[in-house]
Amino acid sequence: MKAIINYEDFEKLDIRVGRVISATAPEWSNKLLRMEVDMGEEIGTRILFSGIRKWYSPEDVEGKIMQFVVNMDSKKMGDEESQGMLLMVDTAGRPNLLFLPEAIKPGSVIR
Repeated sequence: MKAIINYEDFEKLDIRVGRVISATAPEWSNKLLRMEVDMGEEIGTRILFSGIRKWYSPEDVEGKIMQFVVNMDSKKMGDEESQGMLLMVDTAGRPNLLFLPEAIKPGSVIR
């Protein structure tokens, strides 16, 4: 278990629903998937990279609705920057993505 945090620490996270518009496997990496994600009207479209390529293909995530941390510092990935982080469940040997129902709108706040 990680260190105990207070509500103010948790409140700093901005976790939003996003719909993956497109996904690709960059030629320069054998670990990453590049996703273009619709984060709703307030945030718009973001580019995110996730190290899930060993377990998931672009087709596995395209069109899916998932949850993302959107207020993280951008991180340089190849010639672009990853503008957030995909949330998933860690299990023995592989990550498991959490797909949300189609009815949930991109940009919705998760708390």
